[in-house]
Amino acid sequence: MLIFVVTTNCGFKKRIDHHGVHLLKKKSDMIKISETNKNDIIKILGPPSVKSTFNNDIYFYIERKTTTDKLIKLGKKKFLENNVLVLEIDDRGILFKKQFFDLNKMKKLTVVSKETTVDYQKQSFIYDFLSSMRQKVNDPLGKRKKD
Repeated sequence: MLIFVVTTNCGFKKRIDHHGVHLLKKKSDMIKISETNKNDIIKILGPPSVKSTFNNDIYFYIERKTTTDKLIKLGKKKFLENNVLVLEIDDRGILFKKQFFDLNKMKKLTVVSKETTVDYQKQSFIYDFLSSMRQKVNDPLGKRKKD
């Protein structure tokens, strides 16, 4: 009897955590460039997850579905869906740019990892000038032993 109670309480279905706008891809197909205005967007998708204002209004809508992974991986979260919809609205309130990013497109995004280099050498005028200024700040009377 105890085994029956334990097995019925522990479900076999995975628990899915859903955050953001449900069915974002399907709803984004209802929005048309140069036809849909701000009010229509809010009616279809609701208020944006993030709203940015530069030259134009930019609305970000996010959908994320996660589930717990296998018991072997100790319940680590696994992404089922990770969608982002970016809508850019002109000053008249009409949609003029729409971008949809799903989990596969986000894996293809690359991050630039350039390093800043120092442009002066030890023999340059700037290095000599800054070194002499540092020396004057550290020893204004010139009484310290020179290296």
